[in-house]
Amino acid sequence: MMKTKNTNTKLLKISAVLAASLLAIGLAACSAGTGGDERPEGTSDAAALIETQPSGADEAAKLYEQLMQKENEVLSADSQLWEKLFLSASKESPMIEDGSNYGDFLLATLEGAKDKFTAQELETLKTGAEQIKQIEDKLAALEQEFPGCGSTPGQGESVDAQSAGMTAKAEGTEKFPSFNGKDLDGNDVSSDELFSNNTVTVVNFWFTTCKPCVGELGELEALNQKLADKGGAVVGVNSFTLDGDKAAISEAKSILEKKGVSYKNIWFGSDGEAGKFTSKLYSYPTTYVVDSNGNIVGQPILGAITSGEQAKKLDALIDEAIANSGR
Repeated sequence: MMKTKNTNTKLLKISAVLAASLLAIGLAACSAGTGGDERPEGTSDAAALIETQPSGADEAAKLYEQLMQKENEVLSADSQLWEKLFLSASKESPMIEDGSNYGDFLLATLEGAKDKFTAQELETLKTGAEQIKQIEDKLAALEQEFPGCGSTPGQGESVDAQSAGMTAKAEGTEKFPSFNGKDLDGNDVSSDELFSNNTVTVVNFWFTTCKPCVGELGELEALNQKLADKGGAVVGVNSFTLDGDKAAISEAKSILEKKGVSYKNIWFGSDGEAGKFTSKLYSYPTTYVVDSNGNIVGQPILGAITSGEQAKKLDALIDEAIANSGR
């Protein structure tokens, strides 16, 4: 059985990302009454949002954020039941690799695991998955009509570095939170040695069921090979693997292998500085650039780096970090 501490950490990551990323993982939870015709909490509001037709890009971006927030609220209503479904998902599922509607994936997962749930739980999850399917369709339509409307983080999606466990340094720089952890093969990894041995370290936070996270793994692998010639490296942190969760590590390694990823992925304790920092991330994937002194360079890249604009920002931060190293 998964440790309670790690379970809570995992649920926090899933909940946080829904407020800011393209991932839609929601659950329409039934109210406490026994009436069979009771509607899931927030259904009417979600339906109204789905029917809304924005007149411009600004309205589309606001609507996109509202829809994501609605999914987040619905998920929070019954997170333990929802995670039970997550853990029932097949590791061979194509959801992670293709662009299919996430609601379809959830419905298929539920069908394959229906013997693990009561009739009431099945109805709750089915209603939630169908609602997600409708919201995902609306999100896709918004992206098609107003490209980029879902890529701009809203207010409250940034991370306050100091409150998250970072140490303030001179001239406004921030030290990446320290840690002593392991890579996914069980080898020891410390923040001091990791950063000091590289001219630049690109730290990518992701998790296994995050479609945009997995979608950029190929680009990150190519970047890692490019950085090797400059004395740098990419390092991944899968938030599900914190505290060394064996099942999560196995799942992460399986996906990394399928995507041809060779760069190091690590985990550390959720109760340390780096773990507390991870728990306060509000967007996945999120990528930080760290120089050889362990200082964070510039602002994090929120969202996948697959777009030209994001890649350009990342390249500029990498050049700055290498310059800081003086090597």
